[in-house]
Amino acid sequence: MDMNSLSVFVLILILARYLMVSRLEALNRRHAIAQAGAVPERARSYVDEDTYAKSIAYTLDKSRAKSFLTMVDTAVLACVLYSGVLPWFYRGLELELGRGVAAQALILLFFSYVMDLLDWPGDCWVTFKVEAKHGFNKSGFGLWIADKLKGMAVSSVIMYPVFCVLLWLVSVPLWWIWAFAFLFVFQLLMMVLYPMFIMPLFNKFTPLEEGELKERLMSLAQRTGFHAKTILVMDGSRRSGHSNAFFTGIGKSRRVVLFDTLVEQLEPEELEAVLAHEIGHYKMGHIPRGLALSGVLSFAALALIGWLASSPWFVASFGFSFDPQRLAPVLMLFSLMAGLGTFWFTPFMAMISRRHEYQADAFARKAMQGDPKPLIGALRKLHTKNLGNLVPHPLYSAFYYSHPTLSEREEALEKGA
Repeated sequence: MDMNSLSVFVLILILARYLMVSRLEALNRRHAIAQAGAVPERARSYVDEDTYAKSIAYTLDKSRAKSFLTMVDTAVLACVLYSGVLPWFYRGLELELGRGVAAQALILLFFSYVMDLLDWPGDCWVTFKVEAKHGFNKSGFGLWIADKLKGMAVSSVIMYPVFCVLLWLVSVPLWWIWAFAFLFVFQLLMMVLYPMFIMPLFNKFTPLEEGELKERLMSLAQRTGFHAKTILVMDGSRRSGHSNAFFTGIGKSRRVVLFDTLVEQLEPEELEAVLAHEIGHYKMGHIPRGLALSGVLSFAALALIGWLASSPWFVASFGFSFDPQRLAPVLMLFSLMAGLGTFWFTPFMAMISRRHEYQADAFARKAMQGDPKPLIGALRKLHTKNLGNLVPHPLYSAFYYSHPTLSEREEALEKGA
C-alpha cells in the first residue's frame, strides 16, 4: 500500500465510523420518541408513567451527548492525523529528550497525557450536565479533578516501565512475540494487583457488615462452590447514583463488589440473586475465556504492529520519517487508528458478552432453587433506578449492548433458558 492510498483509506474509515455511530444514535432516538407515549405493556406492573418519561428523557440526552462528542472526537482525530501536528509534537519532544529508550517512553507518556486531556471537557460536560440533570452525579468538581489527576499519576507509574520494555524489545528479532508474552503476563499480574492496590486509591471498600444479609450471601457462596473470604461494599454513591455489582481479580485476589447504592435498593433475596449471577460468571469459566480472547486479539494486534513497524509507507503517510528502531511513532499512530477497525467488531463482542449474561442468569436461577423471581425483581429495580432504556432500537441493542435487554432476560429466566 502506498502513502496516498493509506491516507485515503484511513479517512474513509474515520467517516464510516462517524456515519455509523450517528445513524445508530439517530435510530435509537427516533425509536425512543415513537415509544414515549405509553409504558410498554410488559413493564406496567413495575414502572409508572413518570419514571418511564424520565428514562426516555435520559436516553435522549445521553444519545444527543454521544452524537455531539462523536462529531468532536472525529474532528480531533482527523486533525491530529492529517494536520501534521503529531510529527511536529514528536520531533519537538525528541529534540528535547533524545532518542534513547527512556526518552522515547517519556514521549509516549506525554502523548497519552495529551490525548487524555482532550477527553476531559466532554467527560466534564456529561458528568456535570447530563448525569447531574437526571440526578445521577454525586461528585463535586474537586473530586472529579482529583480522580483525573490520580488516574494520570497511577497510569504513569504503570505505563512508563511498560513502554520502556516494549521499546527495548524492538531490537530483538521477532520482538512482537516477546512483547505479547510480556504483556500477557503483565495483564495477569494486574488482575491480581488492581483490586488489591489500585481500586482502593479511588474508592473505599468495606466488608459487608455482619448480619442476616451477610449470612445469606456467604451461604450462597458456600453452596455454589465459590470460596470467598468476604464480600465488599464500595462507596459508589460518592460519585454516582447508579448501582451495580461486579467481579474482579483472580485466585485469592478475586472479589465480589457490591455498590452501596445496590445494597440500599435491593431486598436481601434480590441481592442474593445478583451475587449468584456474579458467581455464575466465575463458575461458567467466563473469566479464562475472556483472557483467552484477549490474548488472541493482543497477539493479532502486536503482529500487525510488528508488520507496520517494518513498513516505511505507514509512518511516512502521516509525516514521520522511517526508522525501524523507532517504535514510538508506530505506537502513537496505531493507538489512534485501532478503534477505526475494532469498532466494527463491537456487535460480535457484544454478542459473546450477552451469551455469557444469559448463562450467568441461568446459573443464578438454578442457585435460587429454580425461582426466577428474585433475579427478575432485582433486574427490574436496577433498570428503574438507573433509568435504563426499556425500548432500545433492535439494531442499536444488537450492535452495542453487552447485556440482553430487560425483556429478553426476563423471558429467558421465565422459560428456564
